[in-house]
Amino acid sequence: MTLPDYKDFFRDKKITVMGLGLLGRGVGDVEFLSEQGADLIVTDLKNEAQLGESLLRLRKLPRFGEIKFVLGEHRLEDFRNRDFILKAAGVPLDSPYIAEARKNNIPIEMSASLFAKLSGATIVGVTGTRGKTTTTAMIYECLKQCGEGLNRSEGSVGPRATALGLARTTFLRKVVLGGNIRGVSTLALLSEVEEGDIVVLELDSWQLQGFGDSKISPHVAVWTTFMTDHMNYYGDSMEKYFEDKAQIFRHQTGEDYFIIGEQADPVIPANVLAKRIIARASDISRDWRLDVIGEHNRANAACARAALSALGIPEDRIRKNLEAFHAVEGRLQYVGTIRGRRVYNDNNATTPDATIAALKALRSYEGLVLIMGGADKGLSTFTLRHEISASGAKPVFLAGSGTDRFLKDNPFSEPPFVAKNLNEAIEEAFRLSLTGETILFSPGFASFGLFNNEYERNDQFLELISARKK
Repeated sequence: MTLPDYKDFFRDKKITVMGLGLLGRGVGDVEFLSEQGADLIVTDLKNEAQLGESLLRLRKLPRFGEIKFVLGEHRLEDFRNRDFILKAAGVPLDSPYIAEARKNNIPIEMSASLFAKLSGATIVGVTGTRGKTTTTAMIYECLKQCGEGLNRSEGSVGPRATALGLARTTFLRKVVLGGNIRGVSTLALLSEVEEGDIVVLELDSWQLQGFGDSKISPHVAVWTTFMTDHMNYYGDSMEKYFEDKAQIFRHQTGEDYFIIGEQADPVIPANVLAKRIIARASDISRDWRLDVIGEHNRANAACARAALSALGIPEDRIRKNLEAFHAVEGRLQYVGTIRGRRVYNDNNATTPDATIAALKALRSYEGLVLIMGGADKGLSTFTLRHEISASGAKPVFLAGSGTDRFLKDNPFSEPPFVAKNLNEAIEEAFRLSLTGETILFSPGFASFGLFNNEYERNDQFLELISARKK
């Protein structure tokens, strides 16, 4: 298949960008499309004041004055007579504006899937309720460390490596990271890659909607886990949540690979066309000295190992790089020992299951204080309450709707401390803990209420902890 030149593809196209946002990905999409000469309408339910930081960055564009902004609302007219709609992640399933576009036969695109269609790159896609970020980073870092410049004579290559053209060259091609990455427009990566490069994409369920619309799936797909999450978005329908996730394998062929984490395997249908590989934590021998802690991270490493093996990376290289891999920021990240306390940042634990995994990983540590709580996502908290008791953790709560429901459904003999802000919670955690003990920040709930998003919560935690190092 001959790929269209992306510059020609976007030039003079009438595009409505639905969702500018505050995280930088939408801004990057708009910057890229403006540079390609597209005719842009940018619409967002947030108003100009709320989007001030994003708009300030866009004002530097030479063609900023040619972009039409519709902020604080969406209008049906902006979803008619356009070449396509570029939809942000998280747009409601029943959006009347997307329905209007479909009624008018206007294609719906998303940043990551449109990139995958136009780039010609070999796509490694990773999804999962938990573990996708760490697994994505493991695959990417290993490919960066040993993939770019790996002499093929140093190790054998499998049939998939041959199919990808990796065995016919002395070195692998460029390796790029994208998808659900903070501040990164995946679409803009088109200017960085050439056909045959390897792109590792972290893909949440929303981004995979775009793969479904485009009827494409990654060449190497990884599904780490499948647990209850985002039920406030999917209307308590695990079927709808599953179907979005399933786009990672729905359009694969027999020439592709599908790596399935052991926890997710029972929900995956038997009639998958791709080469199906089950990755188990037990695949990672105890002789492998991983720097990341917890059984869940051994499961993540097993998924990464299987994907890397499918790409032809030799086992000794995989082991060396997985053992050297350090925790991703906000994922059971060891921040340091501060005032005699070990401090872990697990900010991105936004579900009870994620906090349970962190508590299990640290259960051998005596004297554990858990900072948790936040906005409700409508998920069961019964098992989390049990794990808090089993681990002996002393909880400190952040105020929020999730905290309110948790304390109502899971009463304590003595009411725990509920902080009005993160600084207050950290102060209480230090007060409750002793030298040699551990403070774990693993919220188990969403960030909304006290914070604009989980990234702001992460940054604030690290800043407040850093200030206590002095």
